[in-house]
Amino acid sequence: MSSYKTLDPDNMHQSIYDFPDHIETAMEIGKSISLNRPYADIRNIVVAGMGGSAIGGDVVRTLAKYDLNIPMVVSRNYTLPHWVNEYTLVICSSYSGNTEETLSAFDHARDRGAQIMGISTGGALTERMKALGLDVVAIPPGLQPRAALAISFVPMLYVLNTIGLIGTDTIGELNNAVSKIQSKRDEYGIESDENPTFAMAQRIYQTVPVIYAESDATATLAVRWKGQLSENSKMLAYHNELPEMNHNEIVGWENNPNLIHQISVIWLSDEKDHPRTAIRQDSTREIIGGLSGNHEVVSIDGDSMTERYLHTIHFGDWVSYWCAILHGTDPTPVKKIDQLKGILSKKS
Repeated sequence: MSSYKTLDPDNMHQSIYDFPDHIETAMEIGKSISLNRPYADIRNIVVAGMGGSAIGGDVVRTLAKYDLNIPMVVSRNYTLPHWVNEYTLVICSSYSGNTEETLSAFDHARDRGAQIMGISTGGALTERMKALGLDVVAIPPGLQPRAALAISFVPMLYVLNTIGLIGTDTIGELNNAVSKIQSKRDEYGIESDENPTFAMAQRIYQTVPVIYAESDATATLAVRWKGQLSENSKMLAYHNELPEMNHNEIVGWENNPNLIHQISVIWLSDEKDHPRTAIRQDSTREIIGGLSGNHEVVSIDGDSMTERYLHTIHFGDWVSYWCAILHGTDPTPVKKIDQLKGILSKKS
């Protein structure tokens, strides 16, 4: 196997390593947020975004779910839900500022009379919003959107706090999460069998990972792991949620045994999982345990949900990185995404 430094000229390794530092940078951005527009009588929230920018909304929704008293959804589409109106806060999140779906959603939000603000490094989104006198939180450029997760989600937490939609509990837990991740990143960032992220990558990189998580506590983590395995590792990966998976997909673990044997099942769990779902996960693993070639259980300890949640994200990012290296693949380029964007630009 080649050295990761040879395979990683754009240094995705450093981007992943810097995740806790990005959280600290984003906290400083959050503390300096000053909103010029009035945001009043907000009854629901929509985060409009795609890919690495959308996952930030998912993270905020999960971390703040015990503090937020109004509905919050993430819209990954050209249009917004029909119920969006003047009582809706629409947060347009686009790292580049040029994501065509998010720009379209911004236009739709304007048509619906929503209260709009943005989070971006610049691009067309920032230009359009500034021209209308709308608030935009400026975040640092220079990263792949998927590596800018902290830069996207932390300011969003501060925005919701500034508007008065959440308190400071989740924000207050970020420092402990930073300290925990900083204490683990040197271990996770080395090519060694003693590194649990590298060891897991060795077990799964020649398989198709299927990630199962609990619908309330860990589902967003499964989305993140799938996306990172797809973009960094250039591997097909899939996810589903329990208990829904128990009502259909579990039956699919029967035919095509040779194909099933090439699947690695990754079980994400957390102490906040619903107790019945935790039993379901253990029981499901018993039922299908002998069918796939490999099972991995990931359950991270920590004093708060925020600490466990962000640590699990960091762990999964490293697993995806080492899968790329084991494949001899540069983790940074996303050639097929760029190819598709080129095709779409010619058909606009």
